[in-house]
Amino acid sequence: MRIPHDIIIKPIITEKSMEDMAEGKYTFMVDKKANKAEVKKAVESIFGVKVEKVNTMNMLGKVKRQGMTQGRRASWKKAIVKLTEDSKSIEFFEGME
Repeated sequence: MRIPHDIIIKPIITEKSMEDMAEGKYTFMVDKKANKAEVKKAVESIFGVKVEKVNTMNMLGKVKRQGMTQGRRASWKKAIVKLTEDSKSIEFFEGME
């Protein structure tokens, strides 16, 4: 079993993720090797909430260039976590709305 703080890397703060918070959905950057069950357990243990559903997606890194040099940003994994109706909200996001 891995440590929950190794699975959840950081929250993602965008306009769309702020709109989803009204529906009880929170977006996180997670470890690329983590599956949905591990993400669910990690969010429940870190924030003390009940998770109803987890959607994950692999995000490909963009190709960037500066002059002749071409490189690629790192690929990463995103998880959208939906909380149950009777669950409390995550306090970490409260001041950002």
